Amino acid sequence: MDSDMDKEHVKGAADKAKGAIKDSAGKVMGDKEMQAEGKMDKAKGAAHSAVGDAKDAVKHATDK
Repeated sequence: MDSDMDKEHVKGAADKAKGAIKDSAGKVMGDKEMQAEGKMDKAKGAAHSAVGDAKDAVKHATDK
């Protein structure tokens, strides 16, 4: 079960990093499409992190 939670957090961090790179590159190159993709990737990363946090909360609640 721990590995599933860790996967969500890892996916979230990876998507956030990828999104930040695309967002920044899009700004520098004036590529609004790339910038939008970056923002979407960052949002997807935040969602994965939230899922991981929710799973953590459930696990900690059931451990007590």
